[in-house]
Amino acid sequence: MNEPKQLLDERERIQPDRGPTGANRQTELRPGAVQVAATAFVVLFCIVGLGLWGLPFYYDFMVQQFGWTRAQVTSGNALSKLVVGPVFGFIAGWIIDRFGPRRVMMAGILMAGGALVGLGWVSTLGMFYFFYFFNALGYVCGGPLPNQVLLSRWFDKSRGKAMGFAYLGIGIGGATVPWISHALIQHFGWQSALRLLGVLIILVAFPLAFFVKEAPSPLTSERKVSGSVEVMGAFKSLPFYLLTFGSMCSIAAVSGTQQNLKLFLSLDRHFSQGDAARVLSLVLSFSIVGRLLMGWLADRFSKKYVMLLTYLLVAAGIPFLFLSHSQAVLYAAAAVFGIGLGGDYMIIPLMTAEIFGMQVLGRLLGVILTAGGIAEAVSPWLTGRLRDATGNYSEGCFVLVGIALLGATVVAGLPQRRKTA
Repeated sequence: MNEPKQLLDERERIQPDRGPTGANRQTELRPGAVQVAATAFVVLFCIVGLGLWGLPFYYDFMVQQFGWTRAQVTSGNALSKLVVGPVFGFIAGWIIDRFGPRRVMMAGILMAGGALVGLGWVSTLGMFYFFYFFNALGYVCGGPLPNQVLLSRWFDKSRGKAMGFAYLGIGIGGATVPWISHALIQHFGWQSALRLLGVLIILVAFPLAFFVKEAPSPLTSERKVSGSVEVMGAFKSLPFYLLTFGSMCSIAAVSGTQQNLKLFLSLDRHFSQGDAARVLSLVLSFSIVGRLLMGWLADRFSKKYVMLLTYLLVAAGIPFLFLSHSQAVLYAAAAVFGIGLGGDYMIIPLMTAEIFGMQVLGRLLGVILTAGGIAEAVSPWLTGRLRDATGNYSEGCFVLVGIALLGATVVAGLPQRRKTA
């Protein structure tokens, strides 16, 4: 017997990602989906590419002008994220699941941009930590978490390609920010350059986030109850903890390397600012290749094995970045590491959705990215502290490689897809 049209319409409304109705709905929403992908691209360009990857470019100036150690300049990231991540990560995920990512994203953009403006005025460690706190809060509220949820709600079969396109913003932002910063520093000095970078983030990203559309079909009360049950089930499952710990390892390896690389090149290898900018830009330029490649692979092959590939590429590139004395090998290592970096953050939400589904993605990512934020905070500080204690980056380098390989080992135990009843 045919179902009434009203019931069919209701089923389509509350199940936008399942079966042929989901595919049809996605086709209908294509114009809006294009706007969403473009907004995610620009916001990630600003919050992560310019903000997160741009700040380490200024660390050596702080060391030279204020006499701070490498451990101190990397500890701002550590202390702020150790406070922000556990307190705000899950809360942000819950708010996004309940009210949508748009408002959270706008608040994050304002905090991230304002933090860079404030960091351009600091001269004491106390104020440095204060503004770094807001930088971390801006990253949680405006960075990968809301954008991953927004994209995952709008895209189904092409989710990997959509995520890959949006995450190009991180690669392009990270590749251009060394040159943007270098040019601004030459004309205005490093502190004014940092302030201008913060203003640029707000002016570019905030208007797009303001006008972006939330995903259609808000959750019904019935789905909210079901979602709470699914969250508790995920928290009791082994794959959730394997995914969380594996993600922590890969993010630790990436962040520990990236946030110390400019310090190493400028102060240890005595590269000029232009030469250091070239290496950093090369890493993030090849991350663009990594995002496109891993997004394409994730739509065609098991996401588990794509995740393993990214971890192994990260582990392979790190030792040659810190230990090689050949410029050609250094550039090759920057390319390999960059490809792995490009796929690293992007594959995490894809794998989470693959195993646990879409309904509770925001809350699960809130926890996973919070744990990753802790690893991202501690790893650069630990690497910098090892450098201060030993006088070189050799020990820190091998620790980072070991962490990346440990992450790959853990991820190997993940299931390939969600089990259905």
